[in-house]
Amino acid sequence: MPDTHNPMETAAGPLTSTPRRKPGTRQRLVLVLACTAMAMVGLDIAIVNVALPSIQRDLRISQGGLQWVVVAYGLMLGGFLLVGGRTTDLHGRRRVLLAGLGLFTAASLVAGVAQYSGVLIAARGIQGLGGALIAPAVLSLLAVTFGEGRERNRALGVVGAVSGVAGTVGVVASGLIAAGPGWRWAFFINVPAGLALITLAVTGLAADEPLGRSGRLDVAAAGMVTGGLLTFVYALHHASTHGWTSAGTLAWFIAAGILMAVFVWLEKRSPAPLVPARALRNRTLVAANLTALLAFGALLSFIFLGSLLMQQKLGYSAARTGLAWLTTTTTGFVVAWAVGHLVAAVGVRRLLVTGLTLVTAGVVWLTRVPADASYLTDLLPAFLVAGLGFGVCGPSLQICALSGVTESESGLASGLLETMREIGGAAGVAAVSTVLVAGTGFDGFHTAFAAIGILAGLGAIVAATGFRHGT
Repeated sequence: MPDTHNPMETAAGPLTSTPRRKPGTRQRLVLVLACTAMAMVGLDIAIVNVALPSIQRDLRISQGGLQWVVVAYGLMLGGFLLVGGRTTDLHGRRRVLLAGLGLFTAASLVAGVAQYSGVLIAARGIQGLGGALIAPAVLSLLAVTFGEGRERNRALGVVGAVSGVAGTVGVVASGLIAAGPGWRWAFFINVPAGLALITLAVTGLAADEPLGRSGRLDVAAAGMVTGGLLTFVYALHHASTHGWTSAGTLAWFIAAGILMAVFVWLEKRSPAPLVPARALRNRTLVAANLTALLAFGALLSFIFLGSLLMQQKLGYSAARTGLAWLTTTTTGFVVAWAVGHLVAAVGVRRLLVTGLTLVTAGVVWLTRVPADASYLTDLLPAFLVAGLGFGVCGPSLQICALSGVTESESGLASGLLETMREIGGAAGVAAVSTVLVAGTGFDGFHTAFAAIGILAGLGAIVAATGFRHGT
């Protein structure tokens, strides 16, 4: 059955959506809710990293099991984002947001009191599932609360700035919490924050009706795509530790490919596909997601590799490493805040090309970092330039991914973008880890930074050629 309900943009100009919104107080409430919720999800990606040795000691976790404290969160977050986005469209933003916040908050409490490694890892997985519901619901709320154009661009600029800061703040907070009240408070702090957000959502957001009454969630397709994404993300993690050509890695990639092939087959035959064909004809949406895949691959691998460089080769402590990243974070925050004001005058295409070119330049600078590197002369210039670039890219990608998307599919568009963020980040870190292991000493780091530069450069090329001129 052809799907003609609420067509998305297929021509040069975006289709103007008709969001239901109230000015003033409601917009401010949604913005505060969105910033806090996205910060909470972003913080938990990194907040346990520095505390891992303490967790391992207290719970007697093996080295192999320890990585799952980190992997379980990213695995569930990346695997369920697409389904979370579509569920938002079909069952209502407020409902899905509350479900996500409830799961995230409860799982954080369980993780904080966990006495066994299995309980902690399971709780981290449920946190990731909650995050996969929160992120697309929040971005969809922004899309329908703020009218497309200047006011939405500014709102997404603010949220992009906060989201960009969250990861680095998580690294700093992890070190401070581990050295202070203990690693369990990395999870306990989510409980009052989650309860406050639930209260705010219940009292401040109007009850919503499902928007997709003419459609339903294709459970079989949802199961296939979720299984495929989960398997693919796990295959990337497996590749980083066991090698890309090991039998186990190849088997996981083949399994992911089979599941995704079945998903495509089901989608072609479904009267209510999870990803409608018109979404794939939306050139702006497709270009935004391809660019996001490469941009976030470069961003997360840059932070990963830079942290290893400072701690393993330059002798930085975990706390000093986190503080060293504050230059990148602060620069990115200020720039991201301003992007919403620049989009109308400059356009997202030019902003993305400029941002990714700056990232490439910053990364290339680090391909010559010496063994006795000084922070001020060898690291700081690269961190500042890359911070400028990443600050431009984050909100620009959110703006163009939601541009011209109808209200009933804003959750899907948000879920697609967030999925690309997680898949790109996992793939980038896995690829850079492989390059690093293949090298020796500082030469390995130089080559790995060059690989990140290639990712960012490819992102700039995709942005330059994928978006229409004037976008």
